[in-house]
Amino acid sequence: MSLDEALERLLSTATGQRITDTETVSTFEALGRVLAEDVASTLDVPPADNTSMDGYALRAADVPAAGTVLPVSQRIPAGVVGQPLQAGTAARIFTGAQVPPGADAVVMQEQTAAAGEGQVRIDTVPTSGQWIRRRGEDIATGATVLRHGDRLTAQAMGLAASVGRATLRVCRRPRVAVFSTGDELLMPGQPLRPGAIYNSNRYTLRGLLEGAGAAVTDLGIVPDRLDATRAALREAAADNDLIVTSGGVSVGEEDHLRPAMLAEGRLDLWQIAMKPGKPLAFGAVRRGPSASGQGAAAAEGRAEALFIGLPGNPVSSWVTCLLAVMPVLRALQGMPAAAPRAIAVRADFDWPRPDRRREFLRVRFNEQGGLDLFANQSSGVLTSAAWADGLVDNPSGQVIARGDTVRFLPLSALLHA
Repeated sequence: MSLDEALERLLSTATGQRITDTETVSTFEALGRVLAEDVASTLDVPPADNTSMDGYALRAADVPAAGTVLPVSQRIPAGVVGQPLQAGTAARIFTGAQVPPGADAVVMQEQTAAAGEGQVRIDTVPTSGQWIRRRGEDIATGATVLRHGDRLTAQAMGLAASVGRATLRVCRRPRVAVFSTGDELLMPGQPLRPGAIYNSNRYTLRGLLEGAGAAVTDLGIVPDRLDATRAALREAAADNDLIVTSGGVSVGEEDHLRPAMLAEGRLDLWQIAMKPGKPLAFGAVRRGPSASGQGAAAAEGRAEALFIGLPGNPVSSWVTCLLAVMPVLRALQGMPAAAPRAIAVRADFDWPRPDRRREFLRVRFNEQGGLDLFANQSSGVLTSAAWADGLVDNPSGQVIARGDTVRFLPLSALLHA
């Protein structure tokens, strides 16, 4: 199955189970959350004409020539409302202060000089409107500034604050359970016995999911036994919207996820035409009460938890989480389910022996603005993921020669689209 076909099926199912529960949070606490409402402004921003420079507010007509001297009639710091400007005078004014009625221009202080007690010399001929930010120039009353489904960035939080919103209604965080399978897995800090490896996927996946705004329940390492795998799936389904696992999704005798999923729910086991990341499982687990009582997710009326089983190889797990799990999390929260946009970048490497599958190559920008390729593209080399700025999306069978233009997927787009 092609990756595009697999994603279409994943996203169709996830969209049908979109989270409808919402909560109201402080705008201070809204970073990364997804809006559950449009945000409209109840005021003009800025609320009044103000100056963008320190200088002097005046009437442009009162300065017919450079060198004109005007008496200074008032001083207006930011936060103080001045008096109407007297004709033939200037007002000392500071950045952000409201422009007094009657003034139609501001001359920056660098273009002025003191001209005796209480007077200023204007060394340029101003034009009407210069250095004045007009009322409503940024936002007009009633304008929609943020929309339902937007992920809140730092600048979006500032925008909400600028129109007076102290709280925002957001989608509940997706609840995601994570566990790894494999008797060979150990946690860092434990003695590394022969035949064992440290469980890097547990850290990578948890970091990706929490970075995407999910509330993660980490169920740890599940033994390679059918009964243990079934029990972990039941526990995960009771209180979560999505279950993500790593390892055990192939069809070997020690891969118990497939029979466990068939017993506890439904499963599509796919061989995806992509490298790395060929085995990818998707399905759903029936919900029952959690160990502590009725599961929160089940109580909300959802009959099943979605399931995505990722490969066990570290890079394969990382890539498939970026390309399959991140879009599902967005769809669950009501965000547009569009694929991240690739950008055209020059390849400063050769790739003479492409795979018959669609490949995702780990690359990084160099000082010349092109892309360098990590030397070892094996699915077990996690160093390549930590080194990379993103992935080259290379079609099946496509040779790459130095200087060719390739499709580049920045990590920033994959993580935060």
